[in-house]
This record gives sequence, C-alpha cells and structure tokens, in this order.
Amino acid sequence: MGVRLPRHRRTARRAVRLLVPAALAAPALLAAVAAPAPAVASPARVAPAVIAAGEEHAEATCRTVTEGSRVTAYCHNPYPRTDRVSLHVECARWWDVDADSAPVEVPPTAYVELTERCWKEVAAAWISHDPAPAPAPQAP
Repeated sequence: MGVRLPRHRRTARRAVRLLVPAALAAPALLAAVAAPAPAVASPARVAPAVIAAGEEHAEATCRTVTEGSRVTAYCHNPYPRTDRVSLHVECARWWDVDADSAPVEVPPTAYVELTERCWKEVAAAWISHDPAPAPAPQAP
C-alpha cells in the first residue's frame, strides 16, 4: 500500500505532471503556428508630414479627474489647428440626469478646463473631439 496524499496534493501533482511538458513545448508550438504579420505602416513609422496632412491625430490631449460626483477635464492643444472638445458624464443612478457640456474651442497651444457633475455617483466620463471648421477663404 502506497502513501496516501490529501486530495489537493494529488490534484496539484496531476496538474504539474500535465502542465510542465506542455509549458516546455509551448515555445516550439507557438513558433510553428505563428505566421508573419502583414506589412502595415503604423502611425509611429509614418512621417510627421503625412500625419499632419491626414489630420487624424490632430486632437487636443485631454485627461479627466473624478472627485466624488464632480468630473473635470483638462485639455491642451499642441497642434496648429483648433479643436472642439466636449465633456460627457454618465451618472450611476437611473434618476440622475447625465451631463454633456457645450463644445469648447481649444485654439493652438491653449489649455481649457471643463467641469460637469452628477447629484450622486459618476458611472463614466469621456471627451469627444470635433475639429473646428476651417476658416472661409477671404475674397481678394
């Protein structure tokens, strides 16, 4: 009659017996299964002039801070184009009205703060960006 181990130790021994060989074989299996990724230009590899021409990344950088039932967004626009930002706050209680701020223009190199609040808890807060319309061409 062999040594009788408690159930949790037997289970642990079986798990080790099964998982260790699989873990040792995993790098070889992953290397065999992995296919080369298609060549796609990531934004980090694209020249800055191309990004500026595409104007996809020309949004003000914003961060939100939630203190109790009040949310404040701090936005800075480092780009040469004006951006419009709005703060949206979703309140946790069903009876608490969600808040959406009016769009605020953030000119180049400017900084703005937006504040909204709920009566009770805040469920979520986010910023939306809308590029300001380009100025109309002036007549000669």
